[in-house]
Amino acid sequence: MFTILLADLQDAVRLAEVQKRTFDADARQFQNKEEDGPPGYDSAEWQAEQMNNRHYYKLLADNNLIGGMIVFPSPGAEECHLGRIFIDPLHQNRGYGQECFRFLFQTYPSAKKWTLDTPSWAARNHYFYQKLGFVRTGETLDRVNGEAIIEYERASKQSE
Repeated sequence: MFTILLADLQDAVRLAEVQKRTFDADARQFQNKEEDGPPGYDSAEWQAEQMNNRHYYKLLADNNLIGGMIVFPSPGAEECHLGRIFIDPLHQNRGYGQECFRFLFQTYPSAKKWTLDTPSWAARNHYFYQKLGFVRTGETLDRVNGEAIIEYERASKQSE
């Protein structure tokens, strides 16, 4: 059974472990790097900070923590930014990503627009987001590592 709940501070260490495993697997597969991920991806302290300042959800499959997602709703939640979503590589390609977005669209019904971004090299992310109705809106350059970040947007549909 797949469940999505708000993360607790006691989940911080485990979320950092799963996030590190997820992003490092992508780095090995797509960048020929042993490790790489967004800021704080391997830090329990960063996870805890996000829980205190954002809407941080944990993803559970059969009561095992398999991932997370961080939402940045605007005041009034008319616009939401998905700051991060990650699912352990051992649990990918099982429909959990689609379930996450179904959950988000239902949990934030006042959101008229959703935004997110992903590295240019993350081809499967691009395919997945476009399949969900996200449209590419721009590109920025990450100042830290110099890689292109692709920005996406999706207008919410009232029927979801």
